[in-house]
Amino acid sequence: MRRRVVITGMGMVNPLGHDLESVWRALQEGRSGVAHTTLFDASAFPTKISAEVKDWEARAASLDSVSGKLLARHACFAADAAQQAVESSGILDSSLDPTRFGVYLGSGEGEQDFESFSNTILASSSANSFDLVKYTRKALEQGDPIREIAQEPNLIASHLAGMFDAQGPNSNCLTACAASSQAMGEATEMIRRGDADIMLSGGAHSMIHPFGVSGFCLLTALSTRNDEPTKASRPFDRDRDGFVLGEGAGMVVLEELEHARKRGAPIHGEILGYGSTADAYRITDIHPEGRGAAGCMQMAMKDAGLSPTDIDYVNAHGTSTSVNDKVETIACKQAFGEEARKIPVSSTKSMMGHLIAAAGTSEAIVCLMSFRDNVLPPTINQEIRDPDCDLDYVPNQARESRCDVALNNSFGFGGQNITLALGRFVA
Repeated sequence: MRRRVVITGMGMVNPLGHDLESVWRALQEGRSGVAHTTLFDASAFPTKISAEVKDWEARAASLDSVSGKLLARHACFAADAAQQAVESSGILDSSLDPTRFGVYLGSGEGEQDFESFSNTILASSSANSFDLVKYTRKALEQGDPIREIAQEPNLIASHLAGMFDAQGPNSNCLTACAASSQAMGEATEMIRRGDADIMLSGGAHSMIHPFGVSGFCLLTALSTRNDEPTKASRPFDRDRDGFVLGEGAGMVVLEELEHARKRGAPIHGEILGYGSTADAYRITDIHPEGRGAAGCMQMAMKDAGLSPTDIDYVNAHGTSTSVNDKVETIACKQAFGEEARKIPVSSTKSMMGHLIAAAGTSEAIVCLMSFRDNVLPPTINQEIRDPDCDLDYVPNQARESRCDVALNNSFGFGGQNITLALGRFVA
């Protein structure tokens, strides 16, 4: 029998709150975290709204151990969420072998400081020449080595390893919007095959800066419903016009079952299955028949030994873009067959926005909270039915419903598809 993997700690920071319970309460109440962007002047952009983390202060854990400076914004989110997850798991109170404790994240890059770079270029240029010496001198004067290092996606995993003395496997994957779900799946496989007993896993990201927003605007992927921010993210609704960019972090402690039992750890649920596929189609377009999305749902169910009749809930990728929501609906019908219309599907991105690399783990935690309270979070802003999106999307209000098994979908640019099958823990 393979080693079973359970979740013993959880933590999150996102636009709906700075801890697990506040986020979960907001989701049940159907609140939106979307508002006008304040992190930079977005007045010249087609999209002037986002889902920012508000009224939050970085904790001491977010200090770089060498410089004493705060880490990049998304790394601060990660440190806070990881601290919550580790503290709630109680692993640091046990006789832990640090070489059996690893970190596997799906975190994004840090903020790109193109403004300073552009100013340095301009100051070193004239109509007919470029002064390399002047550029080098000015770059060295203005450059911040800590900020430069903070752009590296692997830095957060290294920082968290240092925070908790996690001397085991350490990795970071960046597969766009599928990243933190993939990190959880790969961390699960490490525990299953015996490479570690405990893995801190999850993701963090913030792309609410000029460079990030510019790229998504050029892709016409963002909603431009600037006059109604709280109604902008409307997955599966006929009038959806794009996703809303969010930010934050979600972290979990994954642990081998017997290791968790021996120390009397709290068990919030179990990773039952993991599916990973590629569309092998286009970089920014989902395959129109949903072959990759359907395939990873089927793979996760097979890995878990489940059939469609076992699934109580699907937390959809549900971005609120025209193509994604239509194709995800098609994929669910392929994966579940006749059961598709019986299984509740909702998108919590309607409330917290799209956290990009941090989305998957944050949404997996939502599934775990659904097990605890037997409540399914809603898809808000469901106002006009789309004939192409005809499943049960738990419209507008949370629903009390027994929930023992859930699938969590995460699909990323490039065609990466991840599904995690999560279950209520059964001894």
